[in-house]
Amino acid sequence: MRGPLGAVIGRYTSSDGSDKDGIIKHNRKCRDITFLVIFIAFWVSMIVNSSFGFNQGNPLRLTYGLDYEGNVCGSNHRHRDLTQLELRYWLNPNQVYESGLKDGELTLGNARTICLLDCPEPSDDTLNWVCDYPDGEIRLKMDDWIDRNYDYFEFLTPEMRNSSLQLQGPCYPIIFPSVNVYWSCQYIARASNSSLRHWQQMGGVSIQEDMIIDKSIRRSMNSRASVLKRYVADIGKSWPVLIVCGGLVPLFLSIVWLLLIRHFVAAMPWITVVLFNMLLISVTIFYYLKAGWIGDDAVTPIIGEHDPYIHVYGRELTHVRIVAILMTFISAVAILTSIAIIRRILMATSVLKVAAKVIGEVQALIIFPAIPYAMLAIFYMFWLSAALYLFSSGQVVQNNCNNTNCCAYDLVLKKVNCEHCCGYSIRYTPHITVAIFFHLFGCYWATQFFIASSATVIAGSVASYYWAQGEEAASPEIPFLPVFASMKRLARYNLGSVALGSLVVSFVESVRFILEAIRRRTKVRGTTPDHWLGRMGYYTSRGCLKSIEWTIKSVNRNAYIMIGITGKSFCKSSEIATELIINNIMRIGKVNVIGDVILFLGKLCVSLFSALFGFLMLDSHKYRSSHNKVSSPLLPVLACWGLGYVVATLFFGVVEMSIDTIILSFCQDSEENQGNAQHAPSLLLETLDSNHYEEEG
Repeated sequence: MRGPLGAVIGRYTSSDGSDKDGIIKHNRKCRDITFLVIFIAFWVSMIVNSSFGFNQGNPLRLTYGLDYEGNVCGSNHRHRDLTQLELRYWLNPNQVYESGLKDGELTLGNARTICLLDCPEPSDDTLNWVCDYPDGEIRLKMDDWIDRNYDYFEFLTPEMRNSSLQLQGPCYPIIFPSVNVYWSCQYIARASNSSLRHWQQMGGVSIQEDMIIDKSIRRSMNSRASVLKRYVADIGKSWPVLIVCGGLVPLFLSIVWLLLIRHFVAAMPWITVVLFNMLLISVTIFYYLKAGWIGDDAVTPIIGEHDPYIHVYGRELTHVRIVAILMTFISAVAILTSIAIIRRILMATSVLKVAAKVIGEVQALIIFPAIPYAMLAIFYMFWLSAALYLFSSGQVVQNNCNNTNCCAYDLVLKKVNCEHCCGYSIRYTPHITVAIFFHLFGCYWATQFFIASSATVIAGSVASYYWAQGEEAASPEIPFLPVFASMKRLARYNLGSVALGSLVVSFVESVRFILEAIRRRTKVRGTTPDHWLGRMGYYTSRGCLKSIEWTIKSVNRNAYIMIGITGKSFCKSSEIATELIINNIMRIGKVNVIGDVILFLGKLCVSLFSALFGFLMLDSHKYRSSHNKVSSPLLPVLACWGLGYVVATLFFGVVEMSIDTIILSFCQDSEENQGNAQHAPSLLLETLDSNHYEEEG
């Protein structure tokens, strides 16, 4: 049987019987040290893992393609400066055609490519050429080669001209128009009759004009790997948006929300519910705009000015449309749910009044979340930079292919070379995949750790307020000291417990993520159980895992409260908190739930506003053209939403943890005083009593 916590939580009596001044001061010791050591070792591993990415990666690989020498377009290399040349262009149209055939021996990755400044266009009255990088006997500087529109056909020797007419270089005819699609020149299967006639008159080999030449590049650009790289690159390009919409905007909104709770608590539940629905509808409308269902501002893979009659399909548009449909469903459910909880909003007002009184008394609570916010901001900047390098840390290697299909004229060797003419690709080894997943897990664990630390400090501060009620000597100590004292106790005794709690949540969430990924893969492959019993077990397991995750998060939050109050280990604190809640579930359950719902909607309001502001910033000219163009606003907006939610969680935790801490303290207070809480604020007693009478009625 647990002993009373009053002496632990409130004032205590010393060994000589005198009453000491102080709140939550008692003998503590370090808890869960093993997990603190594990957490420190994990951080060291994160640094080592990130250093590998910084050493091996190049974020430009996520955006730009490789040329036939293995160079990344748009970057400076030891023997060739391609800084201005960001676009990848396939020189040989017949190679592109062959790569699109089902039984073709040549893949698009082995077709000859170079980097250009812009996509070449065929001429209406003559034949234009795109020639290889100037080298050997072609004594042109790169700048002169660019100024000549990559054409030095007039300087070729008879042997070189003959080789060019065989589509083996060094110069290649421009027969098909092309358009800039995600920094690669997409062929348009509409050959220029004038250019083709000139080519034939010169005795050039036959050039295939089938639609396959269009689909081959498009299929490569819309592969899952290519889309994933573009999404990750979008995060890197939109870092100013993430700073503003994922950091500064939610910081401002969260502080404003706390101040409004402090001064206009009666109106805040209504404002929160109405604002949530308005923001949800606004974000949904933006997705409809980007999906092309409203107006003509749909997501397009084409960069820069182009013929309006040219339409190129991008998988990103499909993803935006799927999210638009999902947001429509969520908006409908949210509106109906808001109508259903109208009767309970008054109860939420009563609960929030208790938290508002705490914030008014312990004023440093409004300022405190800025500390974990600053730490998380620094961590996220480091983590995001390392993530971009890790995702691009594969090795550039030459492919294995049938050399006879990729022969090309070598300006240095002065002959057609069929050796080592295969293209290059980026190979990702299994250990890189493990490093990426480790990095993702580290982000989630670190985020949970900072949130848990913040919650524990707030819980200790609010407990000081609760158990000091009615004690005059404690009043001068309440405004600021409890927060700093709670921070000191956390840093000295309970970091291991917080590390354990955040690890449990991260592990369960990771397992659920892995199982969900396996489910999606089996669904794609058609291996989902066909028998009704198998399907029932299949979906029941998913529901159980989600329930376990929700339960663990709830238990963790209450455990952090008891850690802040008692200084016990994580497991012992979980046990104490769970016992208190079970013994008082009928009295506090509904009050706590409806308060959590309003706070959850408040967090969503902040995050949705961040997402909406992110849409507006990404809709500017900077992110719609040139090299800063994002392939889709989907992932940057989602990142703004996620970061906004994390920031809101830190600041809203002041209200959330205030309510939960006071309720748990009330439960313990009631147990120690035969059901009559001696330290409970009058507002809390009124709320619980009104809820009790409503239940009886």
